[in-house]
Amino acid sequence: MDQDRKVIVEMKHRVMMVALFAVITSPACAAKLSGPPRILDGNTIEIEQTKIRLSGIQAPETDQICLDAHGRKWTCGVAARDELIKHSNGRTWDCHTTGVDEYWRSRGSCFIEGEDVNAWMVRSGWALSSGPYVIYEVVASKTCAGLWSGAFIAPWDWRRRNKATIIIGASSVPVDAQELLLGSALLSDPPSSECVIKGTVGRNGERIYHLPGQISYEQIDMTKPGERWLCSEAEAEAIGWRKVAQ
Repeated sequence: MDQDRKVIVEMKHRVMMVALFAVITSPACAAKLSGPPRILDGNTIEIEQTKIRLSGIQAPETDQICLDAHGRKWTCGVAARDELIKHSNGRTWDCHTTGVDEYWRSRGSCFIEGEDVNAWMVRSGWALSSGPYVIYEVVASKTCAGLWSGAFIAPWDWRRRNKATIIIGASSVPVDAQELLLGSALLSDPPSSECVIKGTVGRNGERIYHLPGQISYEQIDMTKPGERWLCSEAEAEAIGWRKVAQ
């Protein structure tokens, strides 16, 4: 009987969670938020303690490496975030949110003094379109703006890249682009001096982050599939990572 009761309780819990998720993601939960944001990465911000994922675009991960027009590696993920910070320049954002993503960030379209920020990121070449901004992506590619100045991997392919991953970008992709962007040792060192938090994936798929000085930090092999460098605890937690227990 105890086992039956446990099964019933678990089923009720699942039903409640499904119902809660349906409510949260419904159009009825649309909201408007305004204020100067804290920018966590190229497509994640925070206003009034609400984390917002810019909808319809995908910016490079903060640990992502790209190639410039001369075939040299550069930290394009950090650059995309910093360009968004620079463009924001402390101004007030007006965001319209509807639903949440898999990390419980609100999905939203944001504006600065009437300008569509999501569209600006794609038009300036700091993000790719995953929705209604394809025309701006075409403009960015034609003008070799941002990421399009050289060669890169689409953000959605970066984390699961392998030897078959397609490299896109400028018309003349360097012949050694495959080796430079798909090498197993690419992320053995942090992409930036500020991005030193190590994210690891456990056997059960749990995403854990480790700070410098914590137990086993030095022993973590960052070239293993799924591991990644993170630039701040706020960024890590916004995209589903949990701090390792001390």
